[in-house]
Parts: sequence; C-alpha cells; structure tokens
Amino acid sequence: MTAVLTAVGRWDSQLATALEASNQVRIARRCADLADLLATAAAGLGAAAVVSDDLRGLDLSAVAALRASGLHVVGVSAPGDEGSERHLRQLGITTVVAAGSPLAVLEAALLEPSSATQVLDRAGLPPDPFTEGPEAAAHTMLHGPDDDERHPPGRVVAVWGPTGAPGRTTVAVAIASELAGLGVSTVLVDADTYGGSVAQALSLLDEAPGLAAAARAADQGTLDLPTLARLSPQVTRGMRVITGIPKAERWPEIRPAALERVIELARSLAEVVVVDCGFNLEDDEELSYDTRAPRRNAATLTTLSVADDLLAVGSCDPVGLQRLVRGLQELGTVPSPPPRVVVNRVRSSSVGSRPESRVSDALARFAGVEQVDFVPDDPQALDDAAREGRALCECAPGSPARVALRALAASVAGVPVRAARRSRR
Repeated sequence: MTAVLTAVGRWDSQLATALEASNQVRIARRCADLADLLATAAAGLGAAAVVSDDLRGLDLSAVAALRASGLHVVGVSAPGDEGSERHLRQLGITTVVAAGSPLAVLEAALLEPSSATQVLDRAGLPPDPFTEGPEAAAHTMLHGPDDDERHPPGRVVAVWGPTGAPGRTTVAVAIASELAGLGVSTVLVDADTYGGSVAQALSLLDEAPGLAAAARAADQGTLDLPTLARLSPQVTRGMRVITGIPKAERWPEIRPAALERVIELARSLAEVVVVDCGFNLEDDEELSYDTRAPRRNAATLTTLSVADDLLAVGSCDPVGLQRLVRGLQELGTVPSPPPRVVVNRVRSSSVGSRPESRVSDALARFAGVEQVDFVPDDPQALDDAAREGRALCECAPGSPARVALRALAASVAGVPVRAARRSRR
C-alpha cells in the first residue's frame, strides 16, 4: 500500500475518513504543520503528500523540498474555490483535488499521477489556466490572439563565464539587444548574485530589483504572467529586463525553485530568455544535506540546469584563457547544455600575432574545444556604451565588436543576420 502523509488543516478528518476505506493507500502520518510534514518526508516515511491551500508556511520552496524527498504532492482545495486551486497550481502542485471528492478520484491522484488527469477532469476541476480564466485573458493581452497552434515556449540562453570579469554582462546585454533588433522578443534576466550589473549597463534603477520581487512572488504562489510583465519593463522594442539584486548580501532571496518558476514563466513572455549568470559553480556540499537551507550558488546552478543553450565567455589574455579552460572542466561536472565558447576582447597585444589562431589552438589542445566565437576588442565603443548606459548597437552600430555579437545573436536564435521581422510575442 502507498504510504501517504497529510497536512490539510480543516479537511483532515474528512480526508482520513475517506482514505480509511481504501485498500491501496494508507495514511502513514497526519502532520500537524509544515515543519512536521517536511521532517517526516525527509525521514522517508511516505510516498505521497497531501497539502491544503491554507497550510501555514506552504510555499514553492517547501513543495520543492517535498519532491526532493521523493514524494508526489497532491493539493486539496474547497469545492468550487478557483482561487485556492490556482494558488496551489502556481506553487507547482499539478494535481489538485476538491475536498470531498470520491475515493476513486483520491486514489487516482495519489497512485497514478500521470494518468489522473482524466479522472480529475471528470471531477469538475479547473482546466489549464492558460486556456480559460483570468490568466488566459492576460496571455491574450501580452501575446495577442493565439494562432491555430500555441506558440512554443521560448528558449533559455545562459551566459556564463569564469571569475575575473571576462565580459559576461557585456555579452548578455548585447545578445539580448541584438535579438530584439532582429525581431526576436527577448527577456534579459540578471541572475548574477555576486555582482549583477545589468541595470547599471542599461541606465535602469535597481532600488527595487525585479528578480527579487519575482522570486518572492513565485515562492508565495502569486506570480503569474501579468505580474512578471509588470516586473520586467520594456527598455526597447521587443526587449524586457528583469533587474538583479543590487547587493550581493541579498542572495538568499533568490531561491532555486522560485528562480526556476520565474524562468519558466519568462519562456511564455518572450521567444528567447537571456540569463546573465554568476561565475561560481560550487555546490555548497556542506549544506547539500539540508534541502531547506539556502545555497550561495543555487541561482547559477539552477539557470544552467534549465537552459537550452549556454554561452561560455572568456577573456583573451593568458590569465583569462587559463580560467576559461579550468571553468570549462568544472562546467562539465554540473547539469548544463553543451557550452558554446565565446572569447571576448580579442587583440594581438595580449596573446601575440594572429590571436584567433593562437586562441583556437590553445583551447583545442587544453579544453577540447573545436569551435570558438571571437569578439574583437573595441575599448572606445565599449567605454561609450558603459558611459551612456546604452546597448552597444545603439552607441556604436559599426563597431567590430557589435558586428561579431550581432552575428552570434543571430546564430543562437537561428535567424538571418539581416532579418528584421515583427515578433509574435
């Protein structure tokens, strides 16, 4: 029999009575609060957990901790309470049943999550929030009427680089702005919890960081498309920006489950989501046993794990290339897509004549990299962009660095360099 843990508040007696008649599931423990539920789940005493919307302290991180303990999470809400059902779904609970549902519905939800949809639909539960209800109206407002086929979710492009300021933010901002110029709607996310600077690079206020507010709303189960759209202002046509935390000490506000939810929703907001990551890939082994403890580098590791494409940025100098080689080796130990190496600030004064050939040979020999994208050094254009707080394409459209970054952006998105189509999003 499947062992079930419950923490359902006012529905406790009703649920216990219903499950007593089952010969397939049994209640292993009726938990008094969330702390009791998390401790029991961590002890491995259950295979499924049933929670209610009014469980004090229930958030996205708690649901993620239950799943990390190997439990399937089922939500219980009052019959006909669409707000409660929507809140549970926004916490990542995909299976929600109404209190007082027949035993067959409860067993289907607890035993066969993958096939429970048909049984739950017959029980009168709400459909996909993106096809009906308030979120469907918001979806139409943001994206326009759907075509015959729903638009596929946007791609996530992570921009990462080793320590030493190789130009991660410069590349991330340039890629996002160039994609917008090519007609590809883009959301730029500053997820660097060590030294986020996207807001400064684009002359945006960072007193109220959008990512911290979005992560907080996601953790509380209140983040939806309209909320995320308000937190990601449109700085140029087709380009939105979610600013990062202004101080590194605020890193605990960016919880991994919440950040994953933000990126997931951002996929519905634009065709490409560009995320500027921090450099550190350490997994905080001392805290890994405690799934509820915040981890310093969780934002970067989470971004890399959900990314579809990865740009690994290195600096064109002996120290920067050494750090890039070691960083690529470390990158192979964490879940991430295959990296596309970008060498920034390419110049002969730092590595000798024919810098592209020398760098390509070194990376092929020491890191096994077969293809490298090069961004020429143009200090005057980059200084002008930094001083004016604008994208490179606005300050120096003829810069060699800008031309290389535009070609890189077009290659990442799979569109012609000269294309300038209207985005569907």
